[in-house]
Amino acid sequence: MIDKERELCVCNSKTLGEIAECIKANDIETLEALLEHTECGVGDKCECCIEEGFENDGFSLAMALALVKQGQL
Repeated sequence: MIDKERELCVCNSKTLGEIAECIKANDIETLEALLEHTECGVGDKCECCIEEGFENDGFSLAMALALVKQGQL
């Protein structure tokens, strides 16, 4: 089960659910587009959320984007 309340971008206090909604609402297709999108505001501080996850567990922005593309979020 995917926990949408799990915080992915700790520096910006963004949960998986919030990030997924931003990806959907703005038709974001790539990780680069997500990082550049100012409304989402993720991955711009410590940057560990981009690929490896804050806890180095793979729960990352890349994973969130993939789950949205697959229709799992």
